[in-house]
Amino acid sequence: MHPNSTYAKLSQPLESSGCLRVSVIGAGYLGTTHAIGMALLGHDVVAMDIEKEKIAQLSSCELPFFEPGLGELLRKCMELGRIRFTTSYDDAAEADIHFVCVGTPQLPGSLNADLRWVETAFIELARRVCGPAIIVGKSTVPTGTARRMAEIVRRHSADRRVGVAWNPEFLREGCAIEDTLRPNRLIFGVESPHAEKLLRAVYQPIIERGCPVVVTDYATAELAKVSANAFLAMKISFINAMAQICEATGAAVLPLTETLGYDDRIGRRFLGPGLGFGGGCLPKDLRALCACAADQGLDDVASLFRQVDAINLSRRHRALALGRELLGGTYAGKRVCVLGAAFKPNTDDIRDSPALAVGVAAYREEAYVVIHDPVAMNSAKRVHPELEYAETIVEASRDSDLIMLLTEWTEFIDMDPALLSTAVRSRNIFDGRNALTAERWHSAGWNYRA
Repeated sequence: MHPNSTYAKLSQPLESSGCLRVSVIGAGYLGTTHAIGMALLGHDVVAMDIEKEKIAQLSSCELPFFEPGLGELLRKCMELGRIRFTTSYDDAAEADIHFVCVGTPQLPGSLNADLRWVETAFIELARRVCGPAIIVGKSTVPTGTARRMAEIVRRHSADRRVGVAWNPEFLREGCAIEDTLRPNRLIFGVESPHAEKLLRAVYQPIIERGCPVVVTDYATAELAKVSANAFLAMKISFINAMAQICEATGAAVLPLTETLGYDDRIGRRFLGPGLGFGGGCLPKDLRALCACAADQGLDDVASLFRQVDAINLSRRHRALALGRELLGGTYAGKRVCVLGAAFKPNTDDIRDSPALAVGVAAYREEAYVVIHDPVAMNSAKRVHPELEYAETIVEASRDSDLIMLLTEWTEFIDMDPALLSTAVRSRNIFDGRNALTAERWHSAGWNYRA
């Protein structure tokens, strides 16, 4: 849906409960998107982050990340005076409801999530917030975190009326506007009627449109997001495991996927064989759930999640091996065009990106690697300045010995094999996402592998 139509339908002030004062702590991808969503619902929003450069960008209506349509909605909210940005917790303290949207990355050398920023946000808010307000966690956290944050609030707050709730997010990068304003469910982890009432008030227009609401305890709300991501990860790793069996037996994985998709108990979505999943959510949430299971002594459960992760990572090695085969057995001295740096289309997020991982691995095998991505090249350059980058597909593929399609951007799927035939040195293409039509490339004289 075009963002303007979404905005037009869901940007009016709340009718029954009026405009609430909302603070959002953390102005990263989740926090910025949530803050804009709250403003679109008619609330008075202040978004806070300790990074001065990020706040300066947002205050100038400039997004520090790529998300289709979100910049336009930010400008509209700023024009209406519904949103402002700050680096001060004091500016956020007067709100009726506070959403903590800080990052919980994987701890280095561990499967567990790093909760430092969550703890800091709850402590700083607890020291300042007064009145019957609630502090709501939206960050993805292991079970037991909400209970611990409630204890932190009781310890640091002078006002016993300040409550805690957990309201997990289910954003898909590239679809953030739709997922914020038209979610398929809302989860409220609460321990008081007041917390539930306030959450229902803040989401009132969405609830009135028929969005299901699940009111539950802290632990269940915490598990809602990680379990959803773990299940999706299992579907992706399952079909990639079947792809390995298909390669070994001579079967065809795409028709197999089609047959599975017709079973409505299974469904077609997330049954896309290929390079596997990445990003800032599925990998870390899967590993955090694995750590949670291990901590509870559930070794069989932990081993399931470890194997899902292992299958996913093995696809990167398999992609590298197929590219090596197309190059006659070695990357050394060969020019490789990598199409894609983001972990998926419609984002500039390169966290745990399979595409970038394969490109870096080819470079380490002494290939000359040139990367093109429609929006993620600046992000990739900051992390991997040793690689080369090109502004167009043709420029990236010039004199290449191998093209590797590793992120399924539409412009890559639609590219003309005849046009690229005049640019490359050798007509070798590896389709890491099963996104191209094999017959089209074969008929244009290309060696095609998927």
